[in-house]
Amino acid sequence: MDAVLLSRVQFALTASFHFIYPPLSMGLGLMLVVIGLMYVRTKDPKWRRLSFFWVKVYALVFAVGVASGVVQEFEFGTNWAEYSRFVGNVFGSLLAAEGVFAFFLEGGFLGLMIFGGNRLGPRMWLLATFLVVFGAHFSALWIMMANSWMQTPAGYEIATTPPPVRAVMTDFWQTVFTPSFIPRLLHVWVASWTMGSALLLSVGAWYLLKKRHAEMAKSMVALALPFFVVFAFLNVTLSGSEQAREVVGNQPIKLASMEGLWQSQSCAPAYVVGWVDEAARTTTGISVPCLLSLLAFWDPNATVSGLDSFGAEPIPPVNLVFQAYHAMVGLGFLFVVIALVALLMFFWRRRLYASRWMLWVLVVTVFLATAATIAGWWTAEIGRQPWIVYNVLETAKAGSPVVGATDVLLSLVMFIALYAILFVLFLFLLNAKIQAGPEPLETVETASVSSLPDTFRDIFRRQPRAG
Repeated sequence: MDAVLLSRVQFALTASFHFIYPPLSMGLGLMLVVIGLMYVRTKDPKWRRLSFFWVKVYALVFAVGVASGVVQEFEFGTNWAEYSRFVGNVFGSLLAAEGVFAFFLEGGFLGLMIFGGNRLGPRMWLLATFLVVFGAHFSALWIMMANSWMQTPAGYEIATTPPPVRAVMTDFWQTVFTPSFIPRLLHVWVASWTMGSALLLSVGAWYLLKKRHAEMAKSMVALALPFFVVFAFLNVTLSGSEQAREVVGNQPIKLASMEGLWQSQSCAPAYVVGWVDEAARTTTGISVPCLLSLLAFWDPNATVSGLDSFGAEPIPPVNLVFQAYHAMVGLGFLFVVIALVALLMFFWRRRLYASRWMLWVLVVTVFLATAATIAGWWTAEIGRQPWIVYNVLETAKAGSPVVGATDVLLSLVMFIALYAILFVLFLFLLNAKIQAGPEPLETVETASVSSLPDTFRDIFRRQPRAG
């Protein structure tokens, strides 16, 4: 057993599980802000009820996201000690900034958002919600800064004295605005918004199928559908294409792996589906001629470098990158089709609300959006292997020399068990909240104050004026 390989599997497991929740919280948070704006604008109580309902879901997503995210912080020190020593001056600074500037902002106003709905007033509650959501996006900004530096490192130098050898930041702005940062950040944000709008569509469609909370469900679908349409198109056009063009310019080996391209060629094809035989160094499947050259260079006759052209340079596990990338792209185009069909049925005599097959499609869309997001994350992270910092530090040299394979294996088994329990608990609680549905305002407002400790309840309860 190899300790580094087991550490890679463990980090892939914990990071993939964690990555379900931050995008979901950003996307759902955006929808919460829109719902709050609708109530402030219209004073329609249904938006108030929906705010109370989705705030509870947001709190659950946030809690599991924090619990699963802390694990990665410890893994950097336990499993990846050499990596932490090497990049601590750069990577550590960006992670510290995320905690100081973003997480505290998000966490600080979270309590006001969860418990302050009745006492802050609609506008102040909306402001608290906005600041929580802003904090979530600001947190993602710092995380993507750090991760993008690992993809395309810039603004640093290698210091050898005093030991150990390490990367030292020399230019803050070059480090922050590394070439891959902006395209990757925009792509993550848009993917997150797609997940949030898909969640509202999913729950609204489920209520319509079960003939429960019909008016609330129609409002959720009508609100979320335009956002889902826009975000689905942005995923495959603006944010997706910019992300791909960044890879073209800065990580050509990753590009060749994503498309299973072995021989350099002009009019290079792009595969719709396929399979990579790494031993034979061939790729078979259904492809579109010249499409890769066109997408990469806006020229159908442009030459795209294949993996064989990089000589002895190490390459990632090509078939895994190929399959993850095509799963992400395929689902992205599927969302465009779903969005267009749903939009057509919505405007065509509101047939969407009565079409059971389409409602079931909307129910499962949020799960597909989650799968697409994780597939995109795998493409980005596995595609730069065997480098943990691209062309600077190899993953094989980044582990902890004092942590043995048995230790990692035992912790991996423990994480599998704990995360399985945590995921089942999350689904159970989420299902319970969805099954309960939006509560009447009178019930929510009474419960939100009576559930507070006596001291806080006395503060929040209106006191009669003396005299």
